Amino acid sequence: MTRAEDIMRTDVITVYDDEPLLKVHRLFVEEDISGAPVLDEDDEVVGVISSRDLLRVMSQEHDAQQEDRHYYTGSASLDDREWLTDIEEFEDRLAKRTVSEAMTTEVISVAPDATVPEIAKLLLGHRIHRVLVLDSEDDEGPLVGLISVFDLVTLLR
Repeated sequence: MTRAEDIMRTDVITVYDDEPLLKVHRLFVEEDISGAPVLDEDDEVVGVISSRDLLRVMSQEHDAQQEDRHYYTGSASLDDREWLTDIEEFEDRLAKRTVSEAMTTEVISVAPDATVPEIAKLLLGHRIHRVLVLDSEDDEGPLVGLISVFDLVTLLR
């Protein structure tokens, strides 16, 4: 039977919990990924950040910026001159937010010997797109790999 260790990716791109979200956004675009495990200063897994998490924070920042603009100017609309300033302000606000503020702290993981059906049930049951492979069954071991929904789909060929 095919196990996690047989199909997992071992070249996992990770981010640190204290990194700015703007840097993570750029990383996702450059690497064409939609999520990454989050490590702390001791290189231990403390969460996962996804493009959905980034989108949520970006939406919050946009709403807050519009509220601030409305409060200070009496209007939430932008003219052409304000648009460029608005983008810079938005990027500044996003650069001040860190991964730890946006990440999901519930780590869904499997051990290297987990079977493909077990992994599929976990992904479906939690409605997630990736599962971490930790060298331990108690979600405390070191990160050894990652399996995405796409990795499972390629098994169906």
